[in-house]
Amino acid sequence: MDTQSLQAFLAVAESDSFSRAAEQLHLTQPAVSKRIATLETQIGARLFDRIGRRVTLTEAGQILLPRARQILIMVDDSRRALANLEGQIAGSLTLATSHHVGLHRLPPLLKVYTRTHPEVRLDLRFLDSEQAYQGVLDGELEIAVVTLSPHPDPQLDVVPIWNDRLCFVCAPDHPLTRHGRLTLPDLCRFDAVLPGPMTFTRSLIESRFAAAGLSLSVGLSTNYLETLKMMASIGLGWSLLPERLIGGELHELEVEHPPIQRQLGYVIHRSRTLSNATQAMLAMLNTACEHTSHSR
Repeated sequence: MDTQSLQAFLAVAESDSFSRAAEQLHLTQPAVSKRIATLETQIGARLFDRIGRRVTLTEAGQILLPRARQILIMVDDSRRALANLEGQIAGSLTLATSHHVGLHRLPPLLKVYTRTHPEVRLDLRFLDSEQAYQGVLDGELEIAVVTLSPHPDPQLDVVPIWNDRLCFVCAPDHPLTRHGRLTLPDLCRFDAVLPGPMTFTRSLIESRFAAAGLSLSVGLSTNYLETLKMMASIGLGWSLLPERLIGGELHELEVEHPPIQRQLGYVIHRSRTLSNATQAMLAMLNTACEHTSHSR
């Protein structure tokens, strides 16, 4: 059972398509089909049902899928461990980040990193924090720098670096601006525009209102904070946004409530062998963490 056949199997299983898998692997479709056929011969079972243009996993394919992922992760870990023996900081670093962290926190650090380690090829992926978190958990990503989960998985090392204060905001002509100092019940009488219901930030916000026995009225939601900023600025509802996003087009509300802060930082898997390139990135992130701690 060779790793190339397993990679082809995973690509087809995750994309539900032989043609998309071929594009992802930079192969022809017949080459992918041949690798799948070889794997099916080796294990003595059919892995995919092909009905028209639809491709679905058979029972054997469903059993093999998590094992194939684990095998490839173990192979990658072994390669990294052997490469680390040379002590060279080179190769590829797969780093996932959210749009907000990637745009407002990481650029200075990435600039220094790429100049200090020019032999490293940075594979930077912009994902929702929740997707990046799951990618590290599944072994698909080496490291994620994102909004941290309020309830991290014990398999992960989760290191806070920045505290991100969330501000209550609305459009300058929103009715809330005429109320002076507000309470949480005051806010609940108006629609909010907030991050999606499955996000770490939304969970944090809802928990604060739930602790006060309140439920939010959410008119619109999106995972993109810049879009939330636009929606709040044109009067579609009040919102909670990081203070770095607050500009002249938004009015910051005075609310009688302790500050709501979310933690931003990095996530790695405890069981994963880290490449020298990743360890060099962690060193820079830990230095940033120390600087942040000293400035508080």
